[in-house]
Amino acid sequence: MNSLDATFKMSDLKMPRTISKLHFGTAGIPNSTPRKSTPNGVRRVWELGLDAMEIEFVRGVRMSSEIAEEVRSIANGLGVLLTVHAPYYINLNSSDNSKVEASINRILESARIGFRAGAWSVVFHSGYYGSFTSDEAYRRVRDAIKVIVLRLRDEGIDIWIRPELMGGTSEIGSLEEVIKLTEDIGDNVLPCIDFAHLHARTNGKYNTYEEFREVLNMLENRLGKEALQNMHIHISGIEYGEKGEIKHLNLKESDFNYQDLAKTLKEYNVKGVVISESPNLEEDAILFKQAYEKIKT
Repeated sequence: MNSLDATFKMSDLKMPRTISKLHFGTAGIPNSTPRKSTPNGVRRVWELGLDAMEIEFVRGVRMSSEIAEEVRSIANGLGVLLTVHAPYYINLNSSDNSKVEASINRILESARIGFRAGAWSVVFHSGYYGSFTSDEAYRRVRDAIKVIVLRLRDEGIDIWIRPELMGGTSEIGSLEEVIKLTEDIGDNVLPCIDFAHLHARTNGKYNTYEEFREVLNMLENRLGKEALQNMHIHISGIEYGEKGEIKHLNLKESDFNYQDLAKTLKEYNVKGVVISESPNLEEDAILFKQAYEKIKT
């Protein structure tokens, strides 16, 4: 579906622009879901004691209007916060302009159907540096995201646009870049902070309580308190090397210091959503949620 049809009224949706707490959930349908489908995944998330799910459009935006409306109804009824991950095949910095336009359209399609499903936020990978300098690549990605923001605004679609902090050094999306994109574009743009990616991209740094505080202080100082009250966070274990991310791991199979991350998020009263991208999905979502809830303030 490329656009909202005429029978669908924007007034039918109430977007939660400000989130009242920190939600915890899975990147896609939980592994333990019987008869896997997005509606069943939302139900399973709730059964597991979680309250968020990221709809994964990783290989294409394939969800009908009817299913999107069913998902919205179920999620609203159960109090499950939804987010969307746009397809992986996106490169807003391709030297081929047709691929840039196709990438823009994939993000637009994800936002449109995600909004219809009641999603609060849509995250995407910005692309690769390729033969461009980091400054050139940044400008090209920034200009493409501006197009996305303006088109969605014209269509009345109110959803957070989230360039993701990426784990590979060849990928556009350093901590500085995702923060600067928000500074330069403004409305409806905030970063998706993937703490495992940051750890991998810096070859083992950003894995202590002090370093996690540094990230949150940077977000608050440069983007304002709103950034901490509306965070879209990814977590997982991760294997990495000199060029950054190699693959995702389960938390307990990696060196990622999730306990101190939970402590920092609690200390700063961060609100929004934490999505587990570990291979075991719901197990690490539950593990992290329990670690967070055990912390006394």
